[in-house]
Amino acid sequence: MDLDWLKDFLALAELRSFSRAADVRNVTQPAFSRRIRALEDWIGVALFVRGAQGATPTPAGAYLQPLAEGLMGDLQRARRETKAVGERETATLSIAATHALSFTFFPGWIRRLMRFETLGTLSLVSDSMEACEQIMLGGEVHFLLCHHHADAPSRFEPGRFQSVKVGDDVLVPFCAPSPGGSPSWPLPGSSGRPSRHLAYSQASGLGRILTIHRTGRSETVHLETVFTSHLAATLMSTARDGQGVAWLPRTLAEDDLSRGRLVRAGPEHFDIPIEIRLFQSPDCINRAAEQLWQTVARIRR
Repeated sequence: MDLDWLKDFLALAELRSFSRAADVRNVTQPAFSRRIRALEDWIGVALFVRGAQGATPTPAGAYLQPLAEGLMGDLQRARRETKAVGERETATLSIAATHALSFTFFPGWIRRLMRFETLGTLSLVSDSMEACEQIMLGGEVHFLLCHHHADAPSRFEPGRFQSVKVGDDVLVPFCAPSPGGSPSWPLPGSSGRPSRHLAYSQASGLGRILTIHRTGRSETVHLETVFTSHLAATLMSTARDGQGVAWLPRTLAEDDLSRGRLVRAGPEHFDIPIEIRLFQSPDCINRAAEQLWQTVARIRR
């Protein structure tokens, strides 16, 4: 029995969608389905009822879920405690960061914050927000660096996961310029010619922020979603090619904006101010992590 099968099972039991669970587990949907089937074959009973609305655990699946959660928790705890024994006197530091911040914010931020020789071995894990949350909740990294909006849903309990704001950003609707320099897909669009929307998938934290923000918007925006990705860099490249409008972190799009490869698709009231926050794991702690957290807290005072 492969432990990845249990991780797949728990993702599907929580999300109830093969496509979303496969996205979170970073595998193709056919491969994910085969792994779920392999687990069912190993146990000898069906664990999910598959239907048009997704996947629903069978009674056997519902019985297995808390057992699998307990087993994975015990394994993760054993891993953390064993690793902590080996790292107690070392300076190994692990940080998960969403893709966009890994490329733009993180390198300069960590360089300004601490000298690399004082950090020791530094490990950066770059992935989607949903995958980073899974890694963080599993106690596999010391910190998570991500974009944050107070109204967007999070899987981190406020009383258990401490966080601190380490920067500011803003989501701006960008698109390629027309030959005359005006936006090729202007906002708010119209019912007769909606603007083509390059959207974030459900695994993206920026997608959650946009969904919440659009829910509370009073102005009607005419958008037609034509492409989705959990990678802001992919949406930026697609927008640069003239395929539509994407809400991008300004920190990511600054170079394309300055070179004229992207322009604003609408006025500033379409912008969404967001924070860059560092979340601390309550389960994964060592000397290097404590040193970094104290440094960040001291700077923010």
